[in-house]
Amino acid sequence: MLSSLLQQTGGGEFHVINPATEAIEASVGLASVAEADAAIDRAASAWPAWRAVSPADRGRLLRRFADLVDAHLEELAQLEVRNSGHTISNARWEAGNVRDVLNYYSAAPERLIGKQIPVAGGIDVTFAEPLGVVGIIVPWNFPMPIAGWGFGPALAAGNTVVLKPAELTPLTAIRLGELALEAGFDEGVFTVIPGKGSVVGQRFVEHPAVRKVCFTGSTSVGQQIMRGAADQVKRITLELGGKSANIVFADSDIEKAAATAPYGVFDNAGQDCCARSRILVEAGVYDKFLSLLEPAVQGVKVRNPAEDDAEMGPLISAKQREVVSSYVEGDGVDVAFRGDVPGGSGFWYPPTVVLPTSTQDRVWREEVFGPVVSVLPFTDEADAIAKANDSEYGLSGSIWTRDLGRALRVSRGVEAGNLSVNSHSSVRYSTPFGGFKQSGIGRELGPDALAAFTETKNVFYSQD
Repeated sequence: MLSSLLQQTGGGEFHVINPATEAIEASVGLASVAEADAAIDRAASAWPAWRAVSPADRGRLLRRFADLVDAHLEELAQLEVRNSGHTISNARWEAGNVRDVLNYYSAAPERLIGKQIPVAGGIDVTFAEPLGVVGIIVPWNFPMPIAGWGFGPALAAGNTVVLKPAELTPLTAIRLGELALEAGFDEGVFTVIPGKGSVVGQRFVEHPAVRKVCFTGSTSVGQQIMRGAADQVKRITLELGGKSANIVFADSDIEKAAATAPYGVFDNAGQDCCARSRILVEAGVYDKFLSLLEPAVQGVKVRNPAEDDAEMGPLISAKQREVVSSYVEGDGVDVAFRGDVPGGSGFWYPPTVVLPTSTQDRVWREEVFGPVVSVLPFTDEADAIAKANDSEYGLSGSIWTRDLGRALRVSRGVEAGNLSVNSHSSVRYSTPFGGFKQSGIGRELGPDALAAFTETKNVFYSQD
């Protein structure tokens, strides 16, 4: 399968670049419209047999897939380091997350239970029916886990899957497709098809056999998918942009808040929709926080991502580095301090802290998607909530306080789908993940995800 995808060139060819070295890792053939349609047709043909597989057997296949991912965890992690520039520690976690998601949803087929609803004249029951073919469009920032968040519950619910990885980062998705076949999945049940979003992704939206599209990426592209899906009233799950707030109150553990703040935004070089790229600090401890933040930022270990102690790697591409730089290098941007980066080849950008003049500054309002964080003071609880909510996004965020009542009030007041108190945790495979406002529609992971891959069918049986 890998060799065939590398040779497939109906839609052209793409050179996969190692972001840390700028060396070519592979050349991947991109699918044409005809090849995308053929993959979708195979998935549609495979669906009746897949949905008929008994729940227990479907669960066993998912567990076998998980076991194979686990057996190849180091291989997948090393592949991601070379393809995406992720640190090896992150890449190992990401491969492990795919394994864990598959194991978690392997229990789902036998738990897709309906209801028996009391009615007069007979019995009424509901069934959770699979949708059919699901098209999954994966971004380049977290290629493995986000793929798993889609195909794990989709397959568990009885759907077939066609997955399009990002052009920049297709290699781990291709390998996962191979492992699925090795685990015993029939051809067409889980297909990986590299290609351009304007070609393969667009066919997911337009092709009538695709009953649902899952997309993770920019809000602007998500809006286009939403418009296109409306023509067929096609189901969608969208996980889009973010501009998350990290709110630090004076009564919190300031030392811990400052020490951990860099890792809440610079993880994956800031290429994370959940990045806490806006830090709001209570005015009375603003100066102290900045004085503690500076050594923490400068202590982030930015180096060859293959090294075990690397904490931050390069950006994904030269183009992305230009985008990030445009937010910082312009006139009027007050750079408070930076970290260090290696010299030589690679798409490196230093961890950077800026002090905006107001909440209207571009660097404060827009998603930079790089290792840049902005810091502003706030006056009180109401001001912190107002500033945090002054955004079109609402994906994630953190709240630092020792006051339990305040933590409860602020967490209820902040308009975001995923919040953590006194930490920067956003994602667990067993809990729902998704955004408010323009950060998306729907929820992935946890028990909530399965409903997004099924339709509720209601059946009344007359007793007469």
